[in-house]
Amino acid sequence: MTDIREHRVWLNLKEMMRDRLSLTEDKADDHVIDERIRGDVSMKGANLWILMFAILVASVGLNVNSTAVIIGAMLISPLMGPIMGIGYGAGINDFALIRSAFKNLAIATLIALLTSTIYFLLSPLDVARSELLARTTPTVWDVMIGLFGGLAGIVAVTRKEKTNVIPGVAIATALMPPLCTAGFGLATGHWSYFFGAFYLYTINFVFIALASFMIVRVFNLSEKKYVNPEIAKKAQRYIAFVVILTVLPSSYLAYQLVGDEMFKARTNIFINEQLRFKNTDVAQVKIDTKTHMIKVFLIGDHVPQRQLDHLSLALSNSGLKNAKLKIYQNGEREDVDVTTLKADIIADLYENTKTDLEKKAKEVEKLKEQIRLLSSDREYYTAIPNELETLFPKVNDVLLSRSYDPSALEHNRSVNRLILNINAKKRLTSTERQKIETWLKMRTKSDNVNLIIR
Repeated sequence: MTDIREHRVWLNLKEMMRDRLSLTEDKADDHVIDERIRGDVSMKGANLWILMFAILVASVGLNVNSTAVIIGAMLISPLMGPIMGIGYGAGINDFALIRSAFKNLAIATLIALLTSTIYFLLSPLDVARSELLARTTPTVWDVMIGLFGGLAGIVAVTRKEKTNVIPGVAIATALMPPLCTAGFGLATGHWSYFFGAFYLYTINFVFIALASFMIVRVFNLSEKKYVNPEIAKKAQRYIAFVVILTVLPSSYLAYQLVGDEMFKARTNIFINEQLRFKNTDVAQVKIDTKTHMIKVFLIGDHVPQRQLDHLSLALSNSGLKNAKLKIYQNGEREDVDVTTLKADIIADLYENTKTDLEKKAKEVEKLKEQIRLLSSDREYYTAIPNELETLFPKVNDVLLSRSYDPSALEHNRSVNRLILNINAKKRLTSTERQKIETWLKMRTKSDNVNLIIR
């Protein structure tokens, strides 16, 4: 009986998961998907103009290092159409569609490169900023972004109702910025930028197309039946070859990047832990990940050579077995980049001065606020006695003050107690006292007042 129950629970769970993860429930009809993808393949007329405008926007964004502008350019880019057309054509064995999509993508790519190159040739800003440099060293993580982004995009395209996924995919997979960066490389003669950025663009479009191919195969969309099976198999082998050829360099670059970052991290930990001296500071650190050379420039009191030699021996214990440590002190800095060192010192002085000024500015603002409160309190303490003497003619002389009430918290009242000293011409009745106390609480918006009547 227990086995039957467990089997039923397992079947219900499987059914629930199948229902939740189903991609066929709201899938559009095959002919709708076909028309939708084919309609976006063509790159002519308005699409080409939109592409050129988007490229110019992205180029300006990279030029001025504006992330928001670059994202805007990616949102209006029409490049996803022919890329998905390639994957879809491969999935249904429609080689005419593949050729058409490739042709349109090639035209779009050439026009995008030409547009961005012309822009950067004319632009007076020729410095590679961080947004631009980020597109020059693709890794295997870009492969994953292209694949998963492409999967999201093709799933969205195959739905009955259109979704807002495609703009998100365009941002995530970033087809526009690499093309603009490649144009920058051509315009400035930085060939490493051109090849790195164009390789990133290639990764993105190859894996978006691969994702489209995979989903089309999963959905088993209507294939072209007249295609020779041998040709279809050969085409699939070509696809596998292109995918592997695209992945291998990025995997190597990712391996290198991880190794370099780990070396830098271990080096920084080593310097922070081992290079601590009483009157000597680390002025500059140079890390060469290719040669594993670590150059440290010290400023301050001279450190004995025996102590420095001990540091070189300690490298292996910090995971830096193959690293070489070279330390320069005050009189030995012929190899130091003096310009960079001066810039670093000035930057430190600027940051420290800026921090001190900000701290002092906050203190000044705090003092100004206290003065303002004291001024307002002075008016406050003058106005209330005058109002009280007007409202209650028996009152002759009034003094309002403030004190701290430590027991107020126990009674859930304000810790600032208002004390009202009153001299009365005639004796005040209990009703009048109550009225004065109620008025004072309402006037001061305070729940802790004390009347002293003489």
